Amino acid sequence: MAVYTQVPAESLAAFLARYDVGELVSAKGIAEGVENSNYLVDTTRGRFILTLYEKRVDAGDLPYFMSLLAHLDAKGLPVPPAIPDRAGVAIQELEGRPACLIKFLSGVSLSHPTPGQAEAAARAMADMHLAVADFGEDRPNSMGIESWRPLFERCGASLDDIAPGLDAELGAALDRVLAAWPRDGFDRCAIHADLFPDNVLMLGEQVTGLIDFYFASTDIRIYDLAIMHSAWSFGATGAEYHHEIGDALLRGYESRFPLSDAERAAFPLLASGACIRFALSRAFDWINTPADALVTRKDPLAYVRRLRHYEAMSHSA
Repeated sequence: MAVYTQVPAESLAAFLARYDVGELVSAKGIAEGVENSNYLVDTTRGRFILTLYEKRVDAGDLPYFMSLLAHLDAKGLPVPPAIPDRAGVAIQELEGRPACLIKFLSGVSLSHPTPGQAEAAARAMADMHLAVADFGEDRPNSMGIESWRPLFERCGASLDDIAPGLDAELGAALDRVLAAWPRDGFDRCAIHADLFPDNVLMLGEQVTGLIDFYFASTDIRIYDLAIMHSAWSFGATGAEYHHEIGDALLRGYESRFPLSDAERAAFPLLASGACIRFALSRAFDWINTPADALVTRKDPLAYVRRLRHYEAMSHSA
């Protein structure tokens, strides 16, 4: 469920009148996603996405996100920039929410990517990292390493209500990862920080869209790849590692942006950090979201199982 704010047809028609996009033909809420309210909008001149930003997206961050998307779009990357109205304004307000009219991208998100699709998606991530070399804006990672300890403490003993021993396991892993986390010596740039399979649109093995940049920030470049690797390379429960997908991701990325020896050595640690980040955010939502809420809770244990895989890799290195 991802339509939290209802938009009457009359309000949407008046909103669209600010743009050179034709008149409203139809609008339909989009169920995918959990952060914002999204509508598929058809007009007499084409198809667009209307996004209303809900509480989890800070309106103060929107100029950064839109600037990054505009930069990537200008570089030829398949991303969905916001469309400015006749006055040149991209970030609007609709039904009491910040809102943007966004370019529609064709393609479908993936549930079970093939190695060829994984390789293409990782190549697209590398192209994105190359394209931001001259992007001058900066945003701290709101879900970066500084947030993990406070988030762990906010979850508290309730972690053991999810699974016995989870508090101790995540606490010990957090101590190990924070102590070893690289503070310098690695490239930093604007990263997506959430490039799960459902945030990549594809037609066959062609990437047609990189979407949902609302965690984008400045951080370690290959941490972005580690997040992607942890999201793509496992079955839904996190218990089964698909090495052919993991290998394809690394192969695709390195076809554009080869990893250094230091980056290869640090990769299991960075992937462990990615697993801790998503295990904790999912655990917090699990603890604080009622079971009958419209938003489907995501299982934090799926990332705890991934974490065990990467920690085993670190120990065997």
